[in-house]
Amino acid sequence: MTIFVKNKHTLQIDEFKFKCCIGKRGSTRNKKEGDKKTPKGTFKIENLYFRKDRKEKPLTLLKCIEIKRNMGWCDDIRFPEKYNKLIKARKKIKHEKLKRKDFKYDLLIPIKYNFLRPSPGKGSCIFIHLTKNYKPTAGCVALKEKDFLIMLKLIKKNSKIKIY
Repeated sequence: MTIFVKNKHTLQIDEFKFKCCIGKRGSTRNKKEGDKKTPKGTFKIENLYFRKDRKEKPLTLLKCIEIKRNMGWCDDIRFPEKYNKLIKARKKIKHEKLKRKDFKYDLLIPIKYNFLRPSPGKGSCIFIHLTKNYKPTAGCVALKEKDFLIMLKLIKKNSKIKIY
């Protein structure tokens, strides 16, 4: 099963087409940390992370992980061994906080871009997450919650995402 992001406004799985949004500056094959671009290519996806205090555990074949207060995703190029990985949030390490005040990360799936042997500075924290208004992201792919929940029912652990 492949999730296709065909352009900056369309995510498709089989015959299902959903409106989405991507990075503010479009997509690229040469991603850099902070460039506000979504990486082009075909990537595996990770587990589903969710806010148990706000959402019921959704129906999905993905492994579901509850987002805790101290969870972060490292985007600090000074820590190559932690870069683009789930970490216990610490003040000295720059990171994307997963338990946010807004709703965007109430449901999120990390895209395995720059993932196995991460290269610091090549981009991190590329997620599929929620949006309410389809405003461009910092590089992620975002969907409305109802579409995200449908997507979760369609995809499997071995699903991939192809971004054009």
